[in-house]
Amino acid sequence: MTTATSVVDRHAAPVRTGFGAEHRERRAEVQMREIHRNNGGALLHFLRSLVSSSALHTAEDLVQETMLRAWRNLDAVPVEAESQRRWLFTVARRLAIDAYRKRQSRPMEVSLIDTEPAASGGEAAEMVIAKLTLRHAVSDLSPAHRSVLQELYVEGHTLDETATRLGVPVGTVKSRAHYAMRHLRNALMSG
Repeated sequence: MTTATSVVDRHAAPVRTGFGAEHRERRAEVQMREIHRNNGGALLHFLRSLVSSSALHTAEDLVQETMLRAWRNLDAVPVEAESQRRWLFTVARRLAIDAYRKRQSRPMEVSLIDTEPAASGGEAAEMVIAKLTLRHAVSDLSPAHRSVLQELYVEGHTLDETATRLGVPVGTVKSRAHYAMRHLRNALMSG
């Protein structure tokens, strides 16, 4: 191939097969941007009215899914504004119904905090009083005493680790733990 031929080849007319597809993609992109600009806000408002107030992110997800369905079925989306909006709202409503049904078919999620065994009658009242007394007693502790208990009994660190983490001698950790536990014990016994 000569230099003259390569220059001519570079300036030759593009092959029509790629051009049509590229043009259709750009036209579809412009069309989707227009659909989203004209209907996105109204769809979000509509879907927020359908989902619970605690799941507003679901409404945003449903708007995205509606737009994705429109993109995949762009030839089926009406061009006329009112028909287009009606089509989008129908898709969005069906997606919201499907999402609701999906949530209903799953077992209810329960936090581990809520899974304490239920006590009967007087035991339940005693347990509630003991918990409240303990919470009050812990809140009465100084921050230094609370942090020692936190490190030792909640985080599970050793005396040496706790001393290093808090920047105090091991003897101080032992002393604070002793007095904090004594305070909690007295509160529970008198409460």
